[in-house]
Amino acid sequence: MAHSPSGSRAAAPSTGDEAFTDAAADGGCDSNLSALLFDVSQQVQGGLQSMLKMSSEIVRCDGEIDAEVERARDAMAEKGRALHDERERVQKAALAALDILSGGRGAI
Repeated sequence: MAHSPSGSRAAAPSTGDEAFTDAAADGGCDSNLSALLFDVSQQVQGGLQSMLKMSSEIVRCDGEIDAEVERARDAMAEKGRALHDERERVQKAALAALDILSGGRGAI
């Protein structure tokens, strides 16, 4: 029997070297299987390295995003304090204007 490219066995003319042909074919099959496993392992290793790079990039971006959110939070808190101070200043000015208009202590 001889191996076809599809892996099936077909009847071959008997030449007395049938055992040698089967052994050589099986050795070739082992070689092909080893090459296939090597290729697959290389692809898996490449995929894992790619995933590791992506994971590192995600972690880096996550840190940058966290820092940017913290900066935005600090800026909003500062803006809130500034608005609060401005509101108090406007309220005091409005009360002073009302006091003047009503003839209070600010009037001469």
